[in-house]
Amino acid sequence: MKKSIIISAIALCFSLVTVNATPVNTNVNYEAVAYFKVNSFCVSIAKGDIATVQKLISRGADVNAKSNGMTPVMYAAKFNRTEILKLLIIHGANLKAKCDKNMTALKYAKLHGAQDAEVIIIKALDDAKKVKKRK
Repeated sequence: MKKSIIISAIALCFSLVTVNATPVNTNVNYEAVAYFKVNSFCVSIAKGDIATVQKLISRGADVNAKSNGMTPVMYAAKFNRTEILKLLIIHGANLKAKCDKNMTALKYAKLHGAQDAEVIIIKALDDAKKVKKRK
């Protein structure tokens, strides 16, 4: 009986000590890092904001600059933004450029079921071939 009382008292002391324990390091700093950084030009394309896209092009935005490994035409093709796609083509977007995953804008259009964008890209590529043959 004495042993069980002594063991219970010791267990109670240990439990009180652990309940009142404080952590050693109270200042923990967490840093969040963004893995996908898409520029405002490509975000505007993805959202379908043609007015902003026109303003950015008029201010000198590069229609072939990659953002998160993709060109602006790839974003337009992926999200089926046909008017923006036409605008980018008029301003000299490279339809044969490949992204970091080795895919073209046409491949993005096919992959995401953007049939309207696919038709526009195929027509633009065909027109480019015809112009090249004439020269």
